[in-house]
Amino acid sequence: MKSLNIRLNIIVFTILTAFFSCEEDDATIGDIIAPSNLSVEAEIVGQDADNPYGDGSGVVNLYATADNALSYKFLYSATEVNAPSGQAEALFTNLGVNTYTVTAIAYGTGGLSTTTSIQIEVSATYSPPQDLIDKLVGNSSKTWRLKSEANGHFGLGPVGGQIPVEWYGAGPEEKVGVGMYDDRFIFDIDGTFTHITNNTNDDPTVDPSGTVFGRDGLIDEIGSGGNVNGADVENLPYNDYTSSYVLIAPGGVETISLDGLSFISYYTGGNHNYQIFDRSVPNELLLKTTDGNNEFDWWFILTSEEPASNDFTTDYDNLVWQDEFDVNGAPNSANWTYDLGTGTDGWGNLELQYYTDSPDNIIVEDGLLKITARAESFSGSDYTSSRIKSQDLYEFTYGRVEFRAKLPEGGGTWPALWMLGANFTEVSWPECGEIDVMEHVGNSQNTIHGTLHFPGNSGGNAVSGSTTNATASSEFHLYSVEWRPTEIIFLVDDEPYFTFDNDGTLPFNSDFFLIINFAMGGNFGGTVDPSFVESTLEVDYVRVYQ
Repeated sequence: MKSLNIRLNIIVFTILTAFFSCEEDDATIGDIIAPSNLSVEAEIVGQDADNPYGDGSGVVNLYATADNALSYKFLYSATEVNAPSGQAEALFTNLGVNTYTVTAIAYGTGGLSTTTSIQIEVSATYSPPQDLIDKLVGNSSKTWRLKSEANGHFGLGPVGGQIPVEWYGAGPEEKVGVGMYDDRFIFDIDGTFTHITNNTNDDPTVDPSGTVFGRDGLIDEIGSGGNVNGADVENLPYNDYTSSYVLIAPGGVETISLDGLSFISYYTGGNHNYQIFDRSVPNELLLKTTDGNNEFDWWFILTSEEPASNDFTTDYDNLVWQDEFDVNGAPNSANWTYDLGTGTDGWGNLELQYYTDSPDNIIVEDGLLKITARAESFSGSDYTSSRIKSQDLYEFTYGRVEFRAKLPEGGGTWPALWMLGANFTEVSWPECGEIDVMEHVGNSQNTIHGTLHFPGNSGGNAVSGSTTNATASSEFHLYSVEWRPTEIIFLVDDEPYFTFDNDGTLPFNSDFFLIINFAMGGNFGGTVDPSFVESTLEVDYVRVYQ
């Protein structure tokens, strides 16, 4: 047989057992070489003559090089980071200036490795604000999930982008079945991060298994199995795990940094830092992370609220119309027109406001429609506000209508999310019919009304139901109506509270259009608080399903 040339610094005894036919060539094993000339450099972010230990972010870029190396790993502060190219971003978070040991390992053929270490001095000065801590962990621990029911809950855009769905945004429940929506992410005040991969397990402590979803490379880095679908890996079997997190602010941007291979909702590979792009919405976080190849920004809407659970079943689940209010400026003119002025007799209710289309009263910003009522003299009125409608732009018969909104407060405020019969100009009111999906008056704070107006039952004689919502003006809630040929059901957060029997003799069997307005005073709004200055109705989205 041919001689086997193995160049090693150690003696290797190998017993080879094989059967060869007389025509076959002998097997040849190539050289097995340990990496040599390993060096490691540390670039402390923000380091200069005035800041010898960096800018206080604790971020350090590590670089390793060696001859005959196939891959690298860095070890520091009980953290291991795989770095195939020899480059990695490290984070050191002990407050003050501290000395750390960084070890680099270079791997060569046959698994042989070479190790070297350096020491670095790094400054960390960031201490997260208390309101951020409270948002993330509550009193001591809080559980988050991907808000699958929200439009754009999972998005894709260019690196450094400022628009969550610039290239792609997942529609409500669009990714059902790939292993994202049953994940739960638990942040504890002591810095512990727990990823539950299937919250529907009967007992996750006994059967801590589920499936996860991620970009190509997921199988190589964290497991095997799953379904490869283009650049994605769907439903890769994976167990629950616990690691750690820290809150940092590189470049002044609040960021959640997860330890090791930890991730949120979709494994992007390489980078485990999640910028907190927005945390202004109650019970929500808008996060983004750049993938390990620095190709894309991935966006996530997380919520600490669980999906509503009840026995109500909708007849309508096909989304046919929506306004997500995700383009800043005036409301979309393809969806809405304005009612302006005071109308007849204060829009028939002796209301006190003058409706305008001024951005001081109505604007779309930060993913929300905001209608603000103000105490100010304008064209003979003491208050200004706004009212929009889909009349002649979008009209429909039957379906599920959803408004997600946070309501204004203050004595005399009267916001409404409602619908009016499209034949209003022909037959007038109340013959056209009116469906008030949600009405709220500040003089009866937190009482939600659902009401129907029709001939014989209108104005103060309308048919109505009500419920209590303790956080109507501090949190967003879902106000909806299920409009069927045989019944009309009013709901708050998918919980029915009032049902009306519909039939062919009533005006609720033809096209209606949508209206959003914020009135002041009037027959229903009542006396305005003399100290009222302004308040805002915020609407996250409007959706119609049929």
